[in-house]
Amino acid sequence: MTLSTPDIIIAMLQSGSGISDLIFSPGRPPQVEMHGHLVAVAIAELPMLKPEHTARIAADLLGDNEHMQRTLKEQGACDLSYSLPERSRFRVNIFRQRGTHAIVMRVIATKIPSLADLNLPPAIAEAAGLKNGIVLVTGPTGSGKSSTLAALIDLINESRPEHILTIEDPIEFLHLHKKATVHQRELGADTPTFAAALRAALRQAPKVILVGEMRDRETIEIALTAAETGHLVFSTLHTIDASKTVERIVGTFEAADQKIIRQRLSASFRYFISQRLIPKKSGGRIAILEVLKSTLRTRDYIEKGDTEGRSLLDAMRDGELDGMQYFDGELEKLVRDGTISLQTAYLYATNAGNLALQMADVPDEDSIITR
Repeated sequence: MTLSTPDIIIAMLQSGSGISDLIFSPGRPPQVEMHGHLVAVAIAELPMLKPEHTARIAADLLGDNEHMQRTLKEQGACDLSYSLPERSRFRVNIFRQRGTHAIVMRVIATKIPSLADLNLPPAIAEAAGLKNGIVLVTGPTGSGKSSTLAALIDLINESRPEHILTIEDPIEFLHLHKKATVHQRELGADTPTFAAALRAALRQAPKVILVGEMRDRETIEIALTAAETGHLVFSTLHTIDASKTVERIVGTFEAADQKIIRQRLSASFRYFISQRLIPKKSGGRIAILEVLKSTLRTRDYIEKGDTEGRSLLDAMRDGELDGMQYFDGELEKLVRDGTISLQTAYLYATNAGNLALQMADVPDEDSIITR
């Protein structure tokens, strides 16, 4: 293989539009994920990847980063950032499988997107005006969480002369100093863990803290403390909706501690924003959001837990005037305006049965409900 790793990456990026990931796997040609589907990239000098090819690409991406080399050797996987100057940045995961290396590179936009660029509800901008509390953006991998958080941080950066501190694994979007002063710390290179960096952040005088992910009980505990002591904390979780977000956080703690955690969470949460990317009729994908906002009602439901007729979903259904919305309601709107098919709506619905009742007057173009 005479092509350099940058040349291979550039060829893959130039293979089409809407590329979100580059994938290198032995026994397959180089592939890109385009609008949610894997597509092989024809590279004459590299029709099929061999184990030695992916090992060499992995070594090139790792460079002289001894910490990541050691992490890959000891743990079988590592996360890092990689950039091609004046072209693109990537969030990279290198992992071992069947004794060989495989690589997934998430493409990161060079320009930080705005909320308008992402077609997000205007109410989301209110999160950038908050002074304290917790804002969580949740959803599966690849649903756009990092982009949403970057847009919110950039909005604060442009409008408030404050200290912003981010803790990321790895650093994705690069934030320049604007009105705010922004420091970005990367796991491995700048700090060993989210919890250690977050604990140190409480002594570094930030007004705004971004934690890449609330992965464990210690990180959640310190994030709650930070929010309670006057900081505005942004973070992510891999949960599918607002209710599951609360369950995940509370369930991380021992049963004896869960009541007080519910009380603390209800007092400090400001927004839970859950995202899903779904295919459009015209091709490509569109982000749909569920938005739970802090009100007397939602705080009460979080503290006391969901019961019949008193659930966070009920609160979101009734909370449109407060800027709240729920997944199935947004799916219904997209079907009615012709953006997505009814079949797609059922596939991505939180409750397909209830959605079917709401959509009983809409002709089913796809003939079969598969969920």
